[in-house]
Amino acid sequence: MNVWSKLLTALRGGANEMGEAVVDSQALRILDQEIRDADTELRRSKEALAEIMAKHKLASDKVSKSAASIAEYEQYALKALEAGNETLAKEVAEKIANLEIEQASEREQAEGFAASVAQLRKAVTQAEGNIKRLKQQVDTVKATESVQKAQMAVAQRYGGSQAKLQTAVESLERIKQKQAERAAKMEASAELAATSAPDDSLEAKLREAGIKADSASADSVLARLKDKAKS
Repeated sequence: MNVWSKLLTALRGGANEMGEAVVDSQALRILDQEIRDADTELRRSKEALAEIMAKHKLASDKVSKSAASIAEYEQYALKALEAGNETLAKEVAEKIANLEIEQASEREQAEGFAASVAQLRKAVTQAEGNIKRLKQQVDTVKATESVQKAQMAVAQRYGGSQAKLQTAVESLERIKQKQAERAAKMEASAELAATSAPDDSLEAKLREAGIKADSASADSVLARLKDKAKS
């Protein structure tokens, strides 16, 4: 195979792939249209079934009327025979024969309509079941398509924001670390202040009870001055 043949083969393959991609992208739309077409055909089939059922009813009514007419003329023929009028009885018999011929034709026609009705009923029932199942499958496919598109959108957004999310997490950890360090410093400062500060409350209680003299009182100053004067 020369280069040009390979190139043409590749082009045909690319065209087929492109055509399949277009068909796949429009698959749901094509299915919806096919279902609408099937519904239209089903409606026409039901209309045809109704027409044939009406014809079957009319043909059956004719058969019943023919049977009634035959029974009526048989009574006439019997009465003619009872009256001894064989000529009239034969004429009535000819009428009955014609009625029976018509009845046979009408019965055949009615039976044909009945067979058509049965076949069409079966076909319509099958078509209704197939269309119903197809609609259910299309609904499922549409729901799956929507879910998958949502999942793809989430995945794309998550993939694009993963770096930003990682940076935000790192920043949050740094803030938490600084807060922990600041809290530790504040706690240490409080401990140092507590250990270095004099116990003023205890000293005040001792002076108030007279157990310990106030070094800054007038009595203590005067006593110190008297001691110096004696010396």
